[in-house]
Amino acid sequence: MMFFSVWCFLCIIAGAFGAEVEDVSEDQWDYSGYLMSVWKNRLYMYSAAAVFLGVWFTLKMAKKKTASGQHADAGISKTAKEGGYSAVKEKRKVHVSGVKIFYGSQTGTAKGFAVDLAKEVQALGLTAEVIDMKEYDPEDSLSEECTSKSICVFLLATYTDGKPTENAEWFCKWVEEASMDFRYGKTYLKGMRFAVFGLGNSVYEGHYNTVGKHVDRWLWMLSATRVLSRGEGDGNVVRSRHGSLQADFLSWRSRFLKRLQALARGEKKACGGKCKKGTCKKHKGAQEQSEPGSEGAEHQSSEESSSDTGSATDEETASRLVVDVEDLGVVMSRVKKAKDETDNGRELLTRRKSEEEAREMITPALREALTKQGYRLIGSHSGVKLCRWTKSMLRGRGGCYKHTFYGIESHRCMEATPSLACANKCVFCWRHHTNPVGTEWRWKMDPPEMILQEAIENHQNLIKQFRGVPGVLPERFEEGLAVQHCALSLVGEPIMYPEVNAFIRLLHQRRISSFLVTNAQFPEEIRNLVPVTQLYVSVDASTKDSLKRIDRPLFKDFWQRFLDSLRALGEKQQRTVYRLTLVKAWNVDELKAYAELVSLGQPDFVEVKGVTYCGESSASSLTMANVPWHEEVLYFVRQLADQLPDYDIASEHEHSNCILIAHRKFKVAGEWHTWIDYDRFQELVRLHDDTDSQTSFSAEDYMARTPDWAVFGACGRGFDPADTRFQRKNKTRDVSGC
Repeated sequence: MMFFSVWCFLCIIAGAFGAEVEDVSEDQWDYSGYLMSVWKNRLYMYSAAAVFLGVWFTLKMAKKKTASGQHADAGISKTAKEGGYSAVKEKRKVHVSGVKIFYGSQTGTAKGFAVDLAKEVQALGLTAEVIDMKEYDPEDSLSEECTSKSICVFLLATYTDGKPTENAEWFCKWVEEASMDFRYGKTYLKGMRFAVFGLGNSVYEGHYNTVGKHVDRWLWMLSATRVLSRGEGDGNVVRSRHGSLQADFLSWRSRFLKRLQALARGEKKACGGKCKKGTCKKHKGAQEQSEPGSEGAEHQSSEESSSDTGSATDEETASRLVVDVEDLGVVMSRVKKAKDETDNGRELLTRRKSEEEAREMITPALREALTKQGYRLIGSHSGVKLCRWTKSMLRGRGGCYKHTFYGIESHRCMEATPSLACANKCVFCWRHHTNPVGTEWRWKMDPPEMILQEAIENHQNLIKQFRGVPGVLPERFEEGLAVQHCALSLVGEPIMYPEVNAFIRLLHQRRISSFLVTNAQFPEEIRNLVPVTQLYVSVDASTKDSLKRIDRPLFKDFWQRFLDSLRALGEKQQRTVYRLTLVKAWNVDELKAYAELVSLGQPDFVEVKGVTYCGESSASSLTMANVPWHEEVLYFVRQLADQLPDYDIASEHEHSNCILIAHRKFKVAGEWHTWIDYDRFQELVRLHDDTDSQTSFSAEDYMARTPDWAVFGACGRGFDPADTRFQRKNKTRDVSGC
């Protein structure tokens, strides 16, 4: 079609040219006329030439394009036979093959975080593998991560004394040794990409998150590359940046997932997540601008900086040391700006501190966990739970050892605490360390009136659930609705509650007796405590080393606090008790040391109880093999009593595996008086309060005679003959309760 158009155009030109020369005959033809005709029609000639050139250029380009396409098709066909052409290969280049998530966990928290992170990674379309560090051999496999294109994530909890958890011990030991061993070389892990998140509790100031810090540093020393700055989760809700350990992890996880997506796209430079218009702020230290005191603002030395983090050159550093006179104005402006930023930082810290003081002790995750365990939580730091002996006595199946030793009516006893936090992490804790820990009160505080009112209401609601239950005695059900005793021993450290004295007074105003248990780490609080019906101190070990191993206290000066607490107990005039928990193979061979501790605090009573096995837990290595038989406890008690000239065995409660040693002052006219006259106590404590503590009273003023069936050596071995003993057969033993 194009050729036809050109031909027509040329014909038109030719026609015009012919019209000019048609009158010129062949004989008359001359060159001058021909040239004159061409000159007159020169515009037509120019147009024809232009059209011809345009058509020629178009045809040439079309031909070249066709040839190029044919050549590309041939190249594609050839490359496809070899495994794919380069353009597609570049488009499909894999930058991240997957994520390997290693966890070092003792209580299961880090493992749970690893599983959650794996689900989030998989949601991005990447593969994720959760690996127990105990099942991973770094000597054989870690170097393979340098070429696998995987991102290695380490979720590491710090355990007792800043040591790794049991499943991470070998990995940490190997990495530490490799980082110091010249035979591996400083580039042993070059090419490996990793990120670390540590789980710890800032209450342990001496070794907070040490495992995460060390592993992060050791991997860096072996030339592994951080893809994200180390994250730190704090179990101390007061100091936690986001309010809880879980919230800290969620924040770090969000940043990690963003970084992972960037790596998957092939981005190589680390980014703080606040870049604008594609410009990375890595020359500002590759650190996120964050609040003072936050982990994003923590100082990073050269050994803690990522290998792709830029730093100033020596020349730049030197140039900043010399300032021209002309630049003094600029410098002063910068100083003023820095001062303003510092002032703003102080204001921010003050505001953050006030927010920390208002934080609640019970985080949402902790609330959910404790609720599942049967707790009725009160406010932001208190709780109540029904003891198994309360249920037992409602059915007429016997009461707890306090019923045998002190005359408590177990079905009228409320087990509660005004503070779920504790200063120890005992190996035999029956709450499996689900409660928070702390060394001082820094949480939001609820009023004692509200705590007591809701505690009683919750306890009554729990009792009401037994209405109509087969075996429940109607008269005891009605009595159980009226609380007469309160055991402040549910969990945690009740003496930490700043208003504990007000709470105790409220109990006494309602004629409710008070049994308070403390872990012997707060001597001044013991001294300042108002009179209670009976004050307990847990004596779980008799030497400094064994106490550290069993109680795992938070205080660095735990032993001095322990001894001082025993001295403070000896200053009390009301009834005092040492509670010894025997753990076979842990603390049963320290008789002489126990006797010295008894001499130090001079308690009225010493309760010796075999440890209660609360089931398998990753938080503790105890097994049923650590639970002593009752006869073994009795053997220990006999030996201990022989070394205490002023004490003797007064009572036992075989089905609680517990034996009572009492001071001989409670043996009047040959009869034991270990029971309590509760009405008399209420009279004495009211008189004490009415006279502003001017009227004092002692333990002997409200003691009562111990019935024959409760005395040591009775045939029932501490079981109340008014009840019927119930033997479980082929059923899992219920070990809950005080």
